[in-house]
Amino acid sequence: MTETAADALARLYDLDLSEDPGDLDLYLALAGRTGGPILELAVGSGRIAVPLAADGHEVTGVDLDPAMLDRARAAADAAGATTARRLTLVRGDAREIRLPAAASFRLAFVPLNSLFLMGSRADQSAVVATLAEHLAPDGLAVVDCWLPDAEDLARYDGRLVLEWVREEPGTGRMVTKTGSAVWDATTSSVRLTTVFEAGHPGEPPVRWVRVDRLRLVAPDELRAMAEAAGLRVEALAGDYDLGPLEAFAERVILLARKP
Repeated sequence: MTETAADALARLYDLDLSEDPGDLDLYLALAGRTGGPILELAVGSGRIAVPLAADGHEVTGVDLDPAMLDRARAAADAAGATTARRLTLVRGDAREIRLPAAASFRLAFVPLNSLFLMGSRADQSAVVATLAEHLAPDGLAVVDCWLPDAEDLARYDGRLVLEWVREEPGTGRMVTKTGSAVWDATTSSVRLTTVFEAGHPGEPPVRWVRVDRLRLVAPDELRAMAEAAGLRVEALAGDYDLGPLEAFAERVILLARKP
């Protein structure tokens, strides 16, 4: 059967994140502190949700992309029947979904820049409100966003950048990832074009292209979204060790409680 673009991009997403960005240990530690059940919005292919389930937590993951959800199910099954039973996957829109188990989750989060995909500030605020609606009293909401600096934004001028070349496990194909980004200061957004090319050396590659519009979020905006959703901001951290948010921090991690 011919591979669809959605299936290919989901598979290549996993290859893109085959090098751990460093956030998994944070969520394992937070889950150990809060207990379950746990809600992940933009669960993707289960990179975080499956290890949380394997660690003994009941996890619900929400995503709009059926190809990503298929990969998450496969990853959970590969981790064993006990892990698979602990993971519930739901196709839905993080901006508006309301699960039957709303108001019962001890931990709810949006990982690794996924909030950027939500298009507008109103959409992003709606996602934070979804976290708040699903938390039990004293439950913890977490949102993780990258903070580009002026040099990063200056490079977002449409130039084409080779990001990596990797061998794809199981196929032996070489995969290259190339990206081009354009920064729009009027909307705080980046138009990101990603090109994956995969093939064996000396053979014509197969090319897959993805285009996203990412709306960046400043720390004060993230705080305002949480407070508007009725959450009490506990911290704005600057790294996955939850160190303080300081000048030139590479990311902001919101931790907020449901009163």
